[in-house]
Amino acid sequence: MNILLIGGSCSLMNRLIIKLKKEGHRVHLLTGQQYSVSVSEYEKVFERYEFSYDNANLNEIFESVAPDVTLFLGAYDSNFSWQNGERESVRFISSLMNLLVAYSVVNKGKFVFLSSEEVYQGHYQKEIREEQPACAKGLRGVVLAQAEDICAGFRENWKRDVLVLRLDHLYSVPRDVEEMDGVCANMCRKAMETGVIRAAPDVACSLLYESDAVEFIYLIISAKKTNYSLYHLSAAEPLTEVGLAELVAGNMKEPVNVVPISKPYKSSRVLSNERFLKEFGGSVCHPPADGVKRVVSYMQKNRDVFLNGGKARPSLWKRMWRRFGWFLKASVPFLENMICFIPVFMLNNRTAGSAYFSRLDFYLFYVLLFAIVYGQRQAIFSAVLAVSGYLFRQMYTRSGFEVMLDYTTYVWMAQLFIVGLVVGYMKDRTRSVRAESEEIQQNLNRQLRDIKDINSSNVRVKDVLERQVIDQKDSIGKLYDITSTLDRYMPEEVLFYAVDILSQIMRSPDVAIYVVYNSNYARMFSASSKEARKLGNSIRYSDMGALYEDLAARKVFINRKLDDKYPLMANAIYENDEMKMIVMVWGIPWERMTLGQANLLVVISYLIQNAVLRAGRYMAALEQQRYMVDTQILEPEAFTSLVKAYQKAKKRNLTECTLLQIKALPEEYEEAGEVLMKNLRQSDYLGAMTDGRLYVLLANTVRQEAEIVVSRFKAAGYESRIVEKLGV
Repeated sequence: MNILLIGGSCSLMNRLIIKLKKEGHRVHLLTGQQYSVSVSEYEKVFERYEFSYDNANLNEIFESVAPDVTLFLGAYDSNFSWQNGERESVRFISSLMNLLVAYSVVNKGKFVFLSSEEVYQGHYQKEIREEQPACAKGLRGVVLAQAEDICAGFRENWKRDVLVLRLDHLYSVPRDVEEMDGVCANMCRKAMETGVIRAAPDVACSLLYESDAVEFIYLIISAKKTNYSLYHLSAAEPLTEVGLAELVAGNMKEPVNVVPISKPYKSSRVLSNERFLKEFGGSVCHPPADGVKRVVSYMQKNRDVFLNGGKARPSLWKRMWRRFGWFLKASVPFLENMICFIPVFMLNNRTAGSAYFSRLDFYLFYVLLFAIVYGQRQAIFSAVLAVSGYLFRQMYTRSGFEVMLDYTTYVWMAQLFIVGLVVGYMKDRTRSVRAESEEIQQNLNRQLRDIKDINSSNVRVKDVLERQVIDQKDSIGKLYDITSTLDRYMPEEVLFYAVDILSQIMRSPDVAIYVVYNSNYARMFSASSKEARKLGNSIRYSDMGALYEDLAARKVFINRKLDDKYPLMANAIYENDEMKMIVMVWGIPWERMTLGQANLLVVISYLIQNAVLRAGRYMAALEQQRYMVDTQILEPEAFTSLVKAYQKAKKRNLTECTLLQIKALPEEYEEAGEVLMKNLRQSDYLGAMTDGRLYVLLANTVRQEAEIVVSRFKAAGYESRIVEKLGV
């Protein structure tokens, strides 16, 4: 999913980024600040936008990202300091409005706003449920309550998917004084300063550790559908101030006294998480005992930071590496050069008076070596070292003045520098040309891959069009001629033979049609092969990932990844904006999985839909004639026609069905119908036959599955047996 996070730098934001990236989502970040923030303050994201909330380009940002989920930190956004309450409240509300308007214009995905328990104040005897109206007194709480109302208004009036999440007393391990915004951290600081914690036994709350909050938030934003627009995220473990103070004191290294104090009022605010747990599950991984221990341990370890202010200092090694690391990296070639100079200097001294090696210039080889390996810069440095070594060696037998007057010294130095500079320049030039050529090659390779993909797609489209022109099997006239044969079948047979027609036109032996019965489940009506039945008789199509997303967007699903769990192509048939049927095609060669075949499937689906609608209208017109009066039992003529259609389709391997005979007298039919229909699916039929007996037709059911239904009827008080064919 594309996820847009909105808010300033804080530990909650960084934990969310890490969690979402770990789960494989693409994370975009809107910082809310016009000027760039230090990269180290945020975790790395796919794309970062440095824009304020009142920027005119918000719409373009939302259009560019096209987020599936937009998460605004809201109450925990560090861009709002709340020191100047009135000004911050106006800026907060206007920022939220700008973000909601930009989100509403794009109208994609869900918008999540984080609120807090501050919308409630006072004493509550029981846990606070979502139905409890907000009752805030402080300015920040009032502003958050107003922000929640704005979100609710956008959801109801603009029909947008806007969610509000209230976090109950969120706390985390603070990294410096600025992050100390929780009661736990403040108690710990008091304990370190004075050794005494004053706490009230009549004040209670529930602490939610930050990592638990991140897990709860992820469960909600990753859900495809939510039943409510407001959820409480809470640990739901009441803890008094005295109890919290005792936890803090118990984890301190030095002794700390807990002094109970009385307050003129009681205060208990514990949010109920029952709605969240019932819908999403989840559990608290960090209870107060564990979270408080972490906070106390870190603050004691960095006592000077929290008592004297400032930020936690990294270790000495990290500080040195951060400051001098660049220098060490740049010094490595120079150190290597100096180390290599020592054996060269020794070799030159040993061979100076030799009759065999006196002509060898080891300094020249040394300079050439570093010029070839590193380039001009190291060539100059090695030449300087070589000249120094040469002058030092010459002064063994001559004075420095004599060496300086010797013109051969200058000739040798010029030779050394010229050779080193020329070779070094060639090395640098070669390196530059090679890097440039590699960059050009990579760019050309990318273009070549794109051209190959485009050409491959064009070839497949060309082949499809050629086949259409040559054999005319896929022409519109031919398609209509084939699908119009559905009009010659009985209304009960239309969907059975629609599978045959789909298989013929799509040139695939594996085709299935599922009928949708609610927003989650679909039941197989007919299939042309065992391969087409591999998903089973009943599927929960809303959990089928990319397939469901494409069908819900009224697109043809193409299984380009060749995932065995999904068909190669699928299309949904709609009626009045409601999904009615799902057509699945399995056996298609890779070269025919093109846009042309997808459009062909859409055309066939519409033609089949017309035939199905005509059959449905015909059946609806004869509704009263088909059923016995005031019952759901089909008349003998209608039921016999239906059973014959199913058994005929079964012989052609288009469906599976089982016929059950019910032991009941005609005068018991009405009562039996009410009982039996409660034990049947929507796709099953109950009807009478001309032999005076009552029957049940189980669609897409084999004999073993029918035995279960027989036992179910027996438990309901009606004997039944399986019959192989019509009893007329």
